[in-house]
Amino acid sequence: MVEIGTIVQLPGGEFTMGSDRHYPEEAPAHRVRVDAFGIDAHPVTNRQYAAFVAATGYVTLAETAPDPGDYPGADPALLVPASAVFVAPAGPVSLADAYRWWISVAGADWRHPQGPGSDLSGLDDHPVVHVAYADAEAYAAWAGKALPTEAQWEYAARAGSCSSYAWGEELTPGGRHLANVWQGDFPVANSQDDGYYYTSPVGSFPPNDFGLYDAIGNVWEWTSSWWSSFKAPAASCCGPAVRVNPSGGREALSVDPEVPMAARIGRRVMKGGSYLCAPNYCRRYRPAARLPQAIDTTTGHLGFRCVSP
Repeated sequence: MVEIGTIVQLPGGEFTMGSDRHYPEEAPAHRVRVDAFGIDAHPVTNRQYAAFVAATGYVTLAETAPDPGDYPGADPALLVPASAVFVAPAGPVSLADAYRWWISVAGADWRHPQGPGSDLSGLDDHPVVHVAYADAEAYAAWAGKALPTEAQWEYAARAGSCSSYAWGEELTPGGRHLANVWQGDFPVANSQDDGYYYTSPVGSFPPNDFGLYDAIGNVWEWTSSWWSSFKAPAASCCGPAVRVNPSGGREALSVDPEVPMAARIGRRVMKGGSYLCAPNYCRRYRPAARLPQAIDTTTGHLGFRCVSP
């Protein structure tokens, strides 16, 4: 088991960010350079988050009832503290409708990951979940750290590799599971060949070559970068341009254009995939994978890790 609180110090470096071989939002692959930084060896755990809450009295978004003023006309009975919990459907469903397996559960929060009646027994060293972006940012500030940019996160997760996975082109080389992801027909059947159905203790799988644990799988991780599409850097007379310490887009441009204007919320980039990523759905258990997530979202498969200068 990795020592809780370990920080991996990484030298600055240049790498190829993104991918031209997988999902369109990962393209185009482009060269990026980041300065030296430190990064948590593993996602922040329930034990660590509990220490933060005990020291500060912090209350997370999922533990807070929505403001009726933000939801005019809403049924007051629905404006209760809640968060999204994965519940496997009884049979095959359309993979185009995530609401068939994501359920808003009143009383679900970081202390009660499956909702009322659940607790953190045996989960001290599992990643904290049901944390909104502000909840992760508050912890990072308390710890004297910050949330990583997308570029920092991907540089650390790749560990010098250009392969689909930090260890090569096979997800399970020689049949060996190297990350906590879904095995079977998502979202109905998980064989749990890797030993886990939900989250796993940090450090349950081997680290990458930089010493990071759970760089893919287990839980998605917040980054500080506002969502934006990649654009190919302009070429120079000396060859392809290299982006230096990119920090992402702008909040105003990160919103989902498909959402009504009044409900548009800024979206940050989340990285790494989770225990719900499967070969038949969401093959985003790769360092290059990326998705936008509204900053007020809390779910049972999204956590974070921190960086330090």
